[in-house]
Amino acid sequence: MKPGLALALAAATLPSGAFAQQTPRAEAPLRPVSTYSIVARDPATGELGVAVQSHWFGVGAIVAFAEAGVGAVATQSFVDPSYGPLGLELMRAGRTAPEALAGLLEADPHPDVRQVAMIDADGNVAAHTGENAIIAAGHHSGENYSVQANLMASETVWPAMARAFESTQGDLADRMMAALEAAEAEGGDIRGRQSAALLVVSGSPTGRPWVDRVFDLRIEDHAEPLAELRRILHLARAYREMNAGDEAMTVNEVDAAVEHYDAAATMVPESAEMVYWAGITLAAAGRVADALPRLERAYAADPGWAVLTPRLPDAGLLPDDPALLARLLAIPGGEPGMEEWRRLAAEGKAPPPPGP
Repeated sequence: MKPGLALALAAATLPSGAFAQQTPRAEAPLRPVSTYSIVARDPATGELGVAVQSHWFGVGAIVAFAEAGVGAVATQSFVDPSYGPLGLELMRAGRTAPEALAGLLEADPHPDVRQVAMIDADGNVAAHTGENAIIAAGHHSGENYSVQANLMASETVWPAMARAFESTQGDLADRMMAALEAAEAEGGDIRGRQSAALLVVSGSPTGRPWVDRVFDLRIEDHAEPLAELRRILHLARAYREMNAGDEAMTVNEVDAAVEHYDAAATMVPESAEMVYWAGITLAAAGRVADALPRLERAYAADPGWAVLTPRLPDAGLLPDDPALLARLLAIPGGEPGMEEWRRLAAEGKAPPPPGP
């Protein structure tokens, strides 16, 4: 365990003031990560999340931290990123968000320049805006959320975020996005905008962080980071439908899988990939008539999808059935796939296509 982490954990048991006395002092950072952010919890699902926007490159990597079943942290202003992992470690050890934040602030030689918010898995909220955070700076904590901002164009930013979060319908990601958009509508960061991030973790922890992350989205550098974040959130939802389709296929629930694939394709109609895999799934399940229009649409978007098709039997994603493969490539746009099939056959990597 790192020394800083051990000291932070010790804060839960040391008498008041002792933790600060035993913690090495650090130099204050030179520049602020001026930011507006939200930490929040959905009491219905238990999901926890952080969303943030800043005029700073790659803000998500240093501001937003969350762990399923534990809590969420936003650390900003003259940012000390260690508040994220240390805060989560303290909450994982059983401390509430207020207790975790109080211990870390006590150990910090520069709490006056920090702005930090935490929420734990029970919905306890804590926030701190140091007296030397650059104005306009402040925070507002409500039931199951905290919004905070510094170096803002106006003191109306964080109240607007709170109103938007409280009034918006939808899941946690939608409500946090609404809070960010409300901040920007009030003028946001006085310097403008550059990067944004949204992190949501499940309310049902599995112990596998890659499974527990519902959304982990970052816009590192963009002229309109919130608009781009909103776009990729929509795209991420479509890919979640694709993943649900794949999970359904693993248990041979073909109708459910296709329903998920088609939902994804409806959400992102310009995506050839989504209709392609729906078509392949149907073809593999013997529903060729349903597969062909989907594959034709994918082939028309990019001939690479037709080229991919004859490679799939060897990977076990299509039956090793030349007659089936011929049907899948006989439709408009399929000729590049036939050429690939003939090439594979010439190299001994596939059976030859049926004769004319």
